[in-house]
Amino acid sequence: MDIILGIGSRVRHAEFGEGVVINVKSNGYTITFLQHGAKVIKINAPLEIIEAVELDTDLVSLFDVEQTLNKVLQKWMDATETVPLGDKWKGGKIILKPGRHDLASKEMTIDSFFHKIVMIRDRLRVLEQRVNASNLNDEEKVNIQQYITKIYGSMTSFNLLFKHSEHYFVGEKTTSDTA
Repeated sequence: MDIILGIGSRVRHAEFGEGVVINVKSNGYTITFLQHGAKVIKINAPLEIIEAVELDTDLVSLFDVEQTLNKVLQKWMDATETVPLGDKWKGGKIILKPGRHDLASKEMTIDSFFHKIVMIRDRLRVLEQRVNASNLNDEEKVNIQQYITKIYGSMTSFNLLFKHSEHYFVGEKTTSDTA
């Protein structure tokens, strides 16, 4: 590769797939790959360039990089994070049984239910980002953030479905939570 790519360039790596350049250093590119997360790849490594962005010599804040990365991933890859269902729930089903005997029960696979829960979480995150990036004043942003945090708190009951705790819903922290 003869050119040096700038932040925001879209590339394809033979092993890691599609990704976006999020940092350029003398030892290589930091590229966030959709399925493999952030990796440092040597400048001269073979990469297929999907969309090159000119190298900018100005310094960019981490916030700007995160915003750009989010926009690029949403625009080009329609990416949502892959979140695994806990192994014990795979193949299971949810049965909703009404209190009245003359009504039929409703069944749904846990996989389908879990997918809907993850979609709610992803949409809450996008809502959070949009609130933070909006032209609302700080007080309005804080008020809306408090509602979003309470929604996360209401969703903590579903944490038992997640395979990894880093994907859990987290609501409002109290002083006893941090002690």
